[in-house]
Amino acid sequence: MHLHALASRLHRLPPSCGPVRLIGVDGHAGSGKTTFAGRLAEALGGAPVLHLDDIATHEELFAWTGRLLREVVEPLSHGTAAHYLPYDWDTRGFGAARTLPPAPVVLVEGVGAGRRALRPWLARLLWMELADEDAWARGRQRDGSAQDEFWEGWVRAERRHFAKDPSKPFADLLVLQCSEGYEVLQGPAATSAKSLSVTDRDGPASVC
Repeated sequence: MHLHALASRLHRLPPSCGPVRLIGVDGHAGSGKTTFAGRLAEALGGAPVLHLDDIATHEELFAWTGRLLREVVEPLSHGTAAHYLPYDWDTRGFGAARTLPPAPVVLVEGVGAGRRALRPWLARLLWMELADEDAWARGRQRDGSAQDEFWEGWVRAERRHFAKDPSKPFADLLVLQCSEGYEVLQGPAATSAKSLSVTDRDGPASVC
């Protein structure tokens, strides 16, 4: 089964936030959430994606729940478009307002997408299954040595966040990145142990 089959299953879920099926994609920094969410959004026919990197700030790495609920979740729950100010990590300021429409499926990707305050609004929670140290190593390599100081602070903050408010135990699906495509397993919150292999192309399912 490829990503379009997973997308079809998500489309058939009952709405969870007003008319919207809000899908959380969580995992450690560097685990591949953004790439996976982008490919899943394409399979969903161009579903909107909210990147939590646009919500978090240097001063509020994880203390952005209230802003997200006010600016995004509340309007979507009423079937109206959400408007939020994306944070610029280079200028350390907020940019021009962006609009997030109340589409049938909206993806929320980023560390903390499965946090306690958001779970009641999620139709499904997906967790990128990659060990923390491996994910952080990938992230450091991606960002280069210039971001070493930031990563030191980030790792400490992420550890504290997941110690207080873990997401993985509540994940409906676990997503493993393979050499081609992804393997999707039922998560800790699901009742079935059946696994699904999905790829982002037609053809046989990939094998990790």
